[in-house]
Amino acid sequence: MPTSQDMTTHLDPGLLDALQHQVALFARRAEQTRLGGVGQVRNSMDRAAYLLLNRLDLEGPMGVKALAAGMGIDSSTVTRQVAPLVDTGLVKRTSHPEDGRAVVLQLSPRGQARLEEVRSSRRELMARVTEGWTEIERDSFCALLTRFNTALSARQSGLAPMDHAALPHMSTEVPSSPS
Repeated sequence: MPTSQDMTTHLDPGLLDALQHQVALFARRAEQTRLGGVGQVRNSMDRAAYLLLNRLDLEGPMGVKALAAGMGIDSSTVTRQVAPLVDTGLVKRTSHPEDGRAVVLQLSPRGQARLEEVRSSRRELMARVTEGWTEIERDSFCALLTRFNTALSARQSGLAPMDHAALPHMSTEVPSSPS
């Protein structure tokens, strides 16, 4: 099995240094601005809440374990992150349709409206940040960033680099814009 050293010897160290530096800058700037959007909605929803609401919207009602597995995080973390969303009425707990003893989490109408408000604000931010980019540049950047996130998820999950296709459940999806 090739070592980490073997894998980087044929790659340009300067390019790898530049890449890791740009990723570090991106992470810092993303955290500083929280990429929260523009206007009154700016920074009004934290990353964890956004990702949880987005997943429930894209995949529908599900239990804590399924939500945690789909996001690649621990069930206790999901439980802790969902509690304030339930308290504020953005998510509701309901009985599983087939097993009344089990609980599923579901986006409430209020949660759906709030998520769309935040998405709209974030779309506006992305439009402003990429102003002057061509559609091809935006598509390429999104595809490469998605690929990068998938590779990071694979590494975190302990999958081999070629196993990325096994990750459709990881949180690398790009929310589709409403028609």
